[in-house]
Amino acid sequence: MSNANLFDEFDPVSAKAWKQKIQVDLKGADYNETLIWKSPEGINVKPFYHSEDVEGVIPSASGPPKKWYITQSLYARDSNLANQKAIEVLERGAECLLITIPSETILISDLLANIDLEKVPIHLRFTFLSAKYLKSLIDYIGEKKAKIFLNLDVIGNLARTGNWYHSMDKDYQILKEVHDYVQGNPNISILGIDISLYQNAGADKVQQLAYALAHVNEYLNFFKELDKELPSLVFKVSIGTNYFFEIAKLRALRLLWKTLAQEYGIEADCHILAFPTKRNKTLYDYNVNMLRTTTESMSAILGGANAVCNLSYDSIFHKDNEFGERIARNQLLILKGESYFEKVANPADGSYYIESLTYQLAEKALERFKSVEAGGGFLRQLKEHLIQKKIRESAEKEQSLFDEGKEVLLGTNKYQNDQDHMKEAMELYPFLKTDKRKTLIEPILEKRLAESLEQKRLSDE
Repeated sequence: MSNANLFDEFDPVSAKAWKQKIQVDLKGADYNETLIWKSPEGINVKPFYHSEDVEGVIPSASGPPKKWYITQSLYARDSNLANQKAIEVLERGAECLLITIPSETILISDLLANIDLEKVPIHLRFTFLSAKYLKSLIDYIGEKKAKIFLNLDVIGNLARTGNWYHSMDKDYQILKEVHDYVQGNPNISILGIDISLYQNAGADKVQQLAYALAHVNEYLNFFKELDKELPSLVFKVSIGTNYFFEIAKLRALRLLWKTLAQEYGIEADCHILAFPTKRNKTLYDYNVNMLRTTTESMSAILGGANAVCNLSYDSIFHKDNEFGERIARNQLLILKGESYFEKVANPADGSYYIESLTYQLAEKALERFKSVEAGGGFLRQLKEHLIQKKIRESAEKEQSLFDEGKEVLLGTNKYQNDQDHMKEAMELYPFLKTDKRKTLIEPILEKRLAESLEQKRLSDE
C-alpha cells in the first residue's frame, strides 16, 4: 500500500482564493459587514481561518497538563464535619479539594485526617491572614508528599474588599515570613492570583489577562527586591460563555506568564484553577445554568486548566446541598470518563482560529499591561481607582447589550416562562449586597447580568 500523501495531487488553496470564492457566493453583499463580527475586546472574527493567519505567530507556551483534576469546593465551618464531607466527595469522584477556612479555630490535623495527601491535591482559601496559623499548617504537612496550595493573595483581598487584611506592610511581612518558612518544601505552593474577580465584575478578556500580569508583577517585584526566589503560584480564573475565546484566554495566559517569567529569569509553573463564571448565572429558568457550566468547564479543560471546580446550578439561591453538588461533580465526571476529555493531548493545537485568537488576546493584553506599568503599576492604579473604572466601563457595555437583548440569557431576557416563580425557593440573597463600611479603596464588586431584571420579576410575583 502506498504511503503517498493523498493530498499531494491537489494544489494548495490560499486564503485569498477562499475569500474570493466567498465573495462570489455572497452575490454582492459586503464581506466585512455580512460575515465579520467584532468582539468586545476589539478582535475582528472572520468566517474562516487559514494557515496564513498564524504565520509568524509565537508558538503556544507549554501545553496543558497531562492530567486535570475534578475539584470539589468545601466550606470548613467545623473541622470534623468538613473532613467527613471531604472523604465522602472523594469517594464519589472528586480528585482535588478546594477548602475555605474561615477561622483559626479550624484544626488542620482534623480537617485533613484520613485523606491521602499523596494522591489528592488540596487548595486552601483563607478569609484571614495569620503567620502563626500558616506556620502550624506547614509544620503539619512536614515531610508528607502532599501537594498543598495556600493561595495567599493579599493584593486580591485588597481588590475584592477594599482593605488589606491588616495593613500593607504587615500583610507583606506575613507573606515574606510564610515564604521563608516554607523554603525547601516544593510540595507547598504559596501564592494564588485571584483573577476570577475581574471576570465576575465584568472585565473583558483583554483586561482579565492584562490585570493578571500586572497583579502578579507586583509580587514579582516584591520578591525581587528581597532577592528571594518567587514561590510557585496558582492563577484562579473564571471562565465565561464564549466557548472558543475562553479556550484561547487560558492559552494566552500561559503564553503571557511564560513571557513575563522569562523577563525575571524564573521558571515558576503556571498552575490554573478554573471556575465557571457567576456573571451569566440566573435565578429564573435555573436549569439552564447546567448547560452554561458544562460548556464553560469544557472551555477550561480544552484551554489547559490544571483543575476545574464546577459551580452548582442552584448555587446563587440555594445553600450548599448534596443534590446540586452531585450534579456539578457528575458533569465533570462525564466530561472526563465518558466524553474522553483527558484522552487527547493538547486538543486545541492545530486550530487556526484558536491559535489566532490566542495570539491576538495575548498581544492586546501585553499592550494593556505595559500601559498599567507605565501608569505606576497595578497597586497604584487600584488606589487611584483606575482599574475599577476600566472594569466598570466594560461591565456597563456588557450590561447594555444584555438589557437591549443583544446578549441573550435564555429564560431570562429571552423566552421567559411567566409561570416560573422563585420567591419561595430562595434560601440565599442572590443580588449584589451593599455593605456600608470604611475602605481604603473602592472594592471591585461582582455582579450578575440578570440581577435588575430578576429583582423586578420577584417584585411582580
